[in-house]
Amino acid sequence: MLSITFTLLIFLINMEIKGKVHEVGATTQVTDSLKKRELILEYIENPQYPEYLKFEAIQDRCNLLDNVKTGDDVEVFFNLKGRPWTDKTGKKSYFNSMQLWKINKLTAAGASATPEYAPPADISASPEDDDLPF
Repeated sequence: MLSITFTLLIFLINMEIKGKVHEVGATTQVTDSLKKRELILEYIENPQYPEYLKFEAIQDRCNLLDNVKTGDDVEVFFNLKGRPWTDKTGKKSYFNSMQLWKINKLTAAGASATPEYAPPADISASPEDDDLPF
């Protein structure tokens, strides 16, 4: 009798986060069939202790970072992945990675976050200038 057991040890969660681009890395060719590019995002939940999060774009998603610049406010959509690895001595370690799959620019670096509005109307006219019927 033949028994086959499959164990899936990859953990996958879709997530999103907003922050400021701290650094955009160059595309690197890791192997003949794998290229990757890194994005470092400054995430400020507590201004006293900003967090710097590293995301990686894989393969054709490397191009998503072409128009992103340091200082841009962005929203990053990513998959949180985790996997085990066993070294030569048999010691097992676990690794997490955040793989970017979409990025939206919220504001460009140096751009004002305040939207532009028309100037306010002057409503200080005197009552005798008022030609309204009521």
